[in-house]
Amino acid sequence: MTRQVNIHQAKTQLSRLVELTQSGEEFIIAKAGKPMARLAPIGRGNPPRRLGPLDGQIRVPDDFNAPLPDAVLATFEGRS
Repeated sequence: MTRQVNIHQAKTQLSRLVELTQSGEEFIIAKAGKPMARLAPIGRGNPPRRLGPLDGQIRVPDDFNAPLPDAVLATFEGRS
């Protein structure tokens, strides 16, 4: 979870914040409540995405993105 700290707090606690990034934490450094910078660990990149508990149990049909039939479109558009 990313926490926001103000710039004064970041200056006075920089060593501590850097240590916390080593355990995976990220911080947003803000000035007057406006996010200005991110403090994050180097080299980890984005963690791999985890698949949900239904992995392998759901199949997306090949025609998932095919245009809808005219009758269905008319219903959505209030023309029925």
